[in-house]
Amino acid sequence: MNTWDLQNVEKGLKKAFKDNSETQLLEILKNNSFLFYELYSRKYGISPNFSEISFGGKFRCDFAWLNDNSGGPEWVLVEVEKPEMKLFTKKNEPSSELNHSIEQVKSWDRYFRENPLEKKRVFGAVSKFRFIMVGGKKEDWQTESAIKWRAYHNDTSTIEVRSSDVFLRPLKVAKEKFGELWSFEENPKSLKHTELEKFWTDYGYMDLWRKVL
Repeated sequence: MNTWDLQNVEKGLKKAFKDNSETQLLEILKNNSFLFYELYSRKYGISPNFSEISFGGKFRCDFAWLNDNSGGPEWVLVEVEKPEMKLFTKKNEPSSELNHSIEQVKSWDRYFRENPLEKKRVFGAVSKFRFIMVGGKKEDWQTESAIKWRAYHNDTSTIEVRSSDVFLRPLKVAKEKFGELWSFEENPKSLKHTELEKFWTDYGYMDLWRKVL
């Protein structure tokens, strides 16, 4: 028996995309960790992801997880937008929605640079952040102007921009190579933000880095 009800997951994703609903999409993501498969740089021995991490009294990222690299803890922070968010204007300029989303993620980076104690309080220790913004459908990212814009952006910005289809493709993996998801099965759902501190406090890997950083 599969850990996740793939038929219902696929049905829910299709509805979220059809309704262009960020709320529906977030709910599905919280309950099905394997949908983050493509966003994890390492697929095996993963750390769980945590949802709705608040900081600074006014900021909140949708999901975060730890990459326990040998060079230090890298925390991945993810902002999820509407599946069919408008990306560009008729003049091929970034839409206000796209600009707002990117600025929102930039504000996290600025906040933690200005408030290192808060960074330590929330994450225990941070060697570096990896910021990801997910929004818009694949087709809208495949116009010539969009391809050029995203290539330049991802090359010059600290924020990776991905299409919402990044959450659809793991369904193919789940159907054809389910064994690839064993590490996600160990953490099938997002953990609550209230469990984040206990996670890094209890994780031996973090002990040294908490002293060093």
